[in-house]
Amino acid sequence: MSTDRSPARNDGARLIYLMGPSGSGKDTLLRLLRASLGLADPVWIAQRYITRPSSADEGSIELSEDHYARMAAAGGFALHWRSHGFGYGIGARLDNYLAEGRVVVVNGARRCLPQACARYPALQAVQITVDASVLLERLQRRGREDAVQIAGRLADAGMPLDLPAGVTLHRIGNNDVPEKAAGELMALVRRLMAGPGVVGDLSS
Repeated sequence: MSTDRSPARNDGARLIYLMGPSGSGKDTLLRLLRASLGLADPVWIAQRYITRPSSADEGSIELSEDHYARMAAAGGFALHWRSHGFGYGIGARLDNYLAEGRVVVVNGARRCLPQACARYPALQAVQITVDASVLLERLQRRGREDAVQIAGRLADAGMPLDLPAGVTLHRIGNNDVPEKAAGELMALVRRLMAGPGVVGDLSS
């Protein structure tokens, strides 16, 4: 008889998988979303583990490469991926919160979307879109990368999204004040709190 007491993995119908290029404002939107939630709201905004120092607006947890590799090997991540030389991961307790019926919001990545959809086939994919000129200005203002690295970020942002069959994609533009985009994200969270069956397509 199995002694595994971990929760059964569900289809992720209440999982919001947030994507967008670096500089699109995902961390800002998540901070605004967190501030809009009440203590009684059944929502969990997942914290990311990263193998680089976390910037002030991220609130991520820094791991050494060795610690990251050991967590990945031990099944400590529900999702994990590598991007621009760094490792990223979402803790396995994601499954616990989904099993409790919570809405879970993950700051994911486009390259990890197929992995996420394979594990949670009913997830809600959300793409934050930003004009190239706005993205360039934000990356330069942030000052985290040099010109070559910024060019790589912009090239990545221009790549088409490989959306697995059957996955619903919601697009939220974030060229203007972030409160507007955060309001759209909050509307999706509220609809999922009411029940996954009432969610519409934000991209229409």
